[in-house]
Amino acid sequence: MKQSDTKEDQGQPASELISEKIAGLGDWRGATLARMRKLITEADPQVIEEWKWMGTPVWSHDGIICTGESYKSVVKLTFAKGASLKDPARLFNSSLDGNVRRAIDIHEGEELDAAAFTALVLEAVALNGAGKAKKPATKKAVAKKTKA
Repeated sequence: MKQSDTKEDQGQPASELISEKIAGLGDWRGATLARMRKLITEADPQVIEEWKWMGTPVWSHDGIICTGESYKSVVKLTFAKGASLKDPARLFNSSLDGNVRRAIDIHEGEELDAAAFTALVLEAVALNGAGKAKKPATKKAVAKKTKA
């Protein structure tokens, strides 16, 4: 697993900040976020953990896969391109009306289908990779190639 640091972390690795957040929750939300983090990092060993937006864990690979947020009564995993993902197990149960994102809200006592979640993560990684491969060269990149 790779790490990415942002200005907000003031030099502390994102993975450490995420671990501290999980430990700081100290209840079912921390345990749930830890379990989902483990599934994400096992599904994609090349995932990059980031710490963004004033304390939100983010998992990326060629773009954002999902974020992990904790609220009083829910742990929310928001998939950046969730509307483009197949969800045969119907894990998405939040943000269903958006054109791009989809989210999974996990409440206390709920268990998510690990295999179905892993499949969503892998599909998100593949979608990000396909999008990266399709991007046309920028004007700057084209200019550099013509000068060489």
